[in-house]
Parts: sequence; C-alpha cells; structure tokens
Amino acid sequence: MDKNNFCVIMAGGIGSRFWPLSKTQRPKQFLDILGMGRTLLQQTFDRFKQVIPTDQIYIVSNLEYKALIEEQLPDIPVENILLEPSRRNTAPCIDYANFRILQKNPDANVVVAPSDHLIVKEAEFLRCIVQGLDFISEKNALLTMGIVPSRPETGYGYIQSMQEHVAGYAGNNGLMKVKTFTEKPDLEMARIFIESGDFYWNAGIFFWSLKTIMHAFEDYLPEIHALFREGEDIYGTPDEAEFIQDAYSNCTNISIDYGIMEKAENVYVLVSDFGWSDLGTWGSLYEQLSKDERNNSVTGKHVFLYESHGNIVNIQGAKLVVLQGLTDYIVVQNEDIILVCRREDEQKIKQFVNDIRTEIGDELM
Repeated sequence: MDKNNFCVIMAGGIGSRFWPLSKTQRPKQFLDILGMGRTLLQQTFDRFKQVIPTDQIYIVSNLEYKALIEEQLPDIPVENILLEPSRRNTAPCIDYANFRILQKNPDANVVVAPSDHLIVKEAEFLRCIVQGLDFISEKNALLTMGIVPSRPETGYGYIQSMQEHVAGYAGNNGLMKVKTFTEKPDLEMARIFIESGDFYWNAGIFFWSLKTIMHAFEDYLPEIHALFREGEDIYGTPDEAEFIQDAYSNCTNISIDYGIMEKAENVYVLVSDFGWSDLGTWGSLYEQLSKDERNNSVTGKHVFLYESHGNIVNIQGAKLVVLQGLTDYIVVQNEDIILVCRREDEQKIKQFVNDIRTEIGDELM
C-alpha cells in the first residue's frame, strides 16, 4: 500500500429521508439496513482498508457519535476520529481533516467518501479508487467520481463532462474534464441529461493531493481555511477540542461542491460503473432489496400483505402488521413511530421530519 494515500470518510449526517428507521441518535450509517451483518459505515471502512492502511483512514463525524464509531470501528486509531461540535456541511469537515493529515504527511493524496453508500461491484470500485489516487498524485487536479446513470433520477446531483478524455491517460478512458455541476433537477431536466449522454450522477466521492485541495481552499474558501490554519500548533494536543468548538462556531455552512468544485478550473471526473447507490431514500433502498412476486420488499417477522403491490415495508421487532390494498407505498415502523407514505412522495419525508420537530421537538427524531 502507498504510504502517501489517505482516506477521509464523512459520517456525520442524520439521514432524515430514512426516518423513522434513521434517527438523530443513530443515523443510517450506523445501521445494517441491507441485512448484511455490517453497518454501512463498517462496510465503507472494510472496502477502503483493502487499499489504504488503517492508520491512514480518518472518520469525520459529529461529537455525539463518538461512542458509536469506537464501537463499530475498533481498529481505527482514536486520534483518527475527528469530531465536529456542530454540522457545517462538507467543506469545513474536509478542511479540518486536511490539517490533521498535514501533520502526518504533507505529501498525502486523499480520497474523500461518504459513509453510507452501497457499492455492488467492489473489485471495480477499488480499481477506480486506485486509479483516481494515481491520477491526482501526478496532476494538479480536483477529481470527482461520476456514475453512469441508469434512469432519470431527480434525487442526485449531475456532472457534465467535456467528453474529451484526458491526454496522456489513454488507458484511463473514464477521465474527463468537468464542464458543469447541476444540483438535483426536475424529472424533465433529468431526462434531457440522460438523453444527452454527457451527464453523470455525482457520487460525492473526491480525490486530490493535500497541496492541491489546500490551495483551492485558499483561493475559494479563504475564511474557512484561515480558521482551521489557526490551529496548526494545536491539532493533536489536549486543546484541540476547545479550538474546534470555537472554529465551528464561526464557520460557514457550505458544501465542498458549491464552495470549491463548482468554481475551480482544474476539476475532472472519473466516470465509473460499480453498482452504486447513495441509499439516500427509501426508494433507492427498494431498488436494492429482494422482492416477492408482487414486487413487495418486506422486512419484518410478522407482516401479512393482501392485494398489495410495489411496496417497501420495514417493521422492527415482532410487531404484527396486516396490509391490504396498498400499491407503491412506504410503510415503516420503528419503536413508537409509524410512517405510511406514497413511494412517489418520498422526498417529502424530510419535510415531515421538519414539521414534527417544529411541533413536538426532537424527542422522536
């Protein structure tokens, strides 16, 4: 394994679109929602440790998940668990990790990935990871992973490529310069993207050398970069937690996509196809689960369905549930919460969560 290759796994989200299975105290990355015996975070770590040394893998998450991370990833050095006191999106968490990695290896090449994605073709995924790290080790580039789309999906961001393969990398046909980024489109626009042939799903996986990304922060997010630079002599000391508390209280809430990737000139995409899903919604999970002859996907000990088609049903514990006459619904029970929602309206779940939080507080969130 290359001593210069590092990995940052982002594990601080709350997965509100997977409510009520995913809740604030135990979000989806800490759950085995695929029934594979390992949580999504554990599966992500298991993949990356095959190509990156364990002591060069960092986890960035929220302070409240410290015990969960230590329980689920006992092989990770405690000093590699970076804890955020508040959620400020992906740019601050990446720059925090930048400075911690800088202490260990200023020549680092870094892959940054979410903790809660599904990867079906693991061997192809790992090949792409090595390819991406090799590319950015030789080129002053910010590289993102683009996924060949299989449908006009409105829940993903899109990357438009220039369709010209990078010169000098004839064997790496998936490497292209990025033309534009587009946030989640409506269905009509998503169809146009698919038909054009030069748009790819944004997987939220990034590659860069430490030098390249830190220069990008200096150019495009200087205020954030200055905040974290103030702690250069503090990282790794007992004063780090207090410093990070202060830094985050003054830090802008902004994504790496909006803050840097959409503005920089040296942005490239590695187009890949390794059976990817961000598992961001019940619908994306439904696509991955086995189904009965009526296209129902059922998790639960005692679930009985009659005249029902195309539903995803997830019942925790030994609850007895009988459903009749439902078509294309999401039905989820977790503890004292029951959610019944049309599959086509799954994007509204985040709004449901916000409304409930406003009305009755965070107790059930």
